[in-house]
Amino acid sequence: MIIDVLSLFPEMFTGVFGSSILKKSQEKGLVQFHVTDFREYTENKHRRVDDYPYGGGAGMVLTPQPLFDAVEALTPRSGTPPRVILLCPQGERYSQQKAEELSKESHLIFLCGHYEGYDERIRESLVTDEISIGDFVLTGGELGAMVIIDSVTRLLPGALGNEESPVKDSFSSGLLEHPQYTRPADFRGMKVPEVLLSGNHKYIEEWRTKESLKRTWKRRPDLLERVDLTAQEKKWLEEVKKED
Repeated sequence: MIIDVLSLFPEMFTGVFGSSILKKSQEKGLVQFHVTDFREYTENKHRRVDDYPYGGGAGMVLTPQPLFDAVEALTPRSGTPPRVILLCPQGERYSQQKAEELSKESHLIFLCGHYEGYDERIRESLVTDEISIGDFVLTGGELGAMVIIDSVTRLLPGALGNEESPVKDSFSSGLLEHPQYTRPADFRGMKVPEVLLSGNHKYIEEWRTKESLKRTWKRRPDLLERVDLTAQEKKWLEEVKKED
């Protein structure tokens, strides 16, 4: 996968792309990261990439020319049409399902804006996706892009040591993940559930599913409206609700 980022502050990505899973994924040849200051593409002699909005109003608006030219220059990198992602509070709410969708692409281009907003022609004619990471406003799109890039990269085959990890993460199945324990079995009187020490994998999987249902019901019941549960899982869920 090739991931391009267009930002006015490319230095923000140095530590993120040079650490942890993102660094290892690059070293394994699973992904290439490129960060470009799109000021390099402006035709303005003062290197400006923004201007006052027509009709008046507060703030400055990013002009279309630098971003259009930058995307057009970066598009041939992969030989396939890229997904061009605009980070924007008006965009689609980001989800694990969106991460899984994007992880199947070969080329992603992220547009990280600043100032008051984007010229509308950028939205209408350049981008393929508008994404928001939540109902709040950040100074720019860089942090949002980092969040999405991290969540997508870890889904690439070979990125994680255990290939089952991304499949069993919270939200991948539609439910929150079950509780996890490690050694010691007894820590300050707090003991690991006996079933996890039993060695009976069937019982362990049942316990994990029940706990996942319980945790989702108590913390994010809205998720259950979108999950296709089996008959057995529905039965366990009813038991959880009665216990609550």
